[in-house]
Amino acid sequence: MHIEEIREFLPQRYPFLLVDRVLSVEAGKSIVGIKNVTINEQFFQGHFPETPIMPGVMILEAMAQISGILGFITEGKRPVDGYMYLFAGVDKLRFKRRVVPGDTLTLSATILTSKQKIYKFACQARVGDELAASAEILVIEQYMEIVK
Repeated sequence: MHIEEIREFLPQRYPFLLVDRVLSVEAGKSIVGIKNVTINEQFFQGHFPETPIMPGVMILEAMAQISGILGFITEGKRPVDGYMYLFAGVDKLRFKRRVVPGDTLTLSATILTSKQKIYKFACQARVGDELAASAEILVIEQYMEIVK
């Protein structure tokens, strides 16, 4: 899945769209995608100018976005239909490695549970074979009236 299709599943836009490509997806089960980290990212202007490190909250957001795509594909819904997956919580968040410009972040999410409109995902962010971060992420599906 290239960026054009990703934009159909995620409402985020620059500078907050953090998934560049989806490599594989199995509806109802799992997804793998990538985020190419470049020095051009806005957050590197202040985090930290002399030693740029991707903020942990942005890695967490990237894992939440890849999870959201899996949720949309699993449910057969899209933001254009008025649906959103909103971040509801995180458990077991761990950061293991710095993510710096030039890294390719491989993002993965697996559905642990789904009850009514709440999903729980096991997520990982890796650089090569090294674990950069992991978390269990909770998202909730909400219908939002589209205002044009």
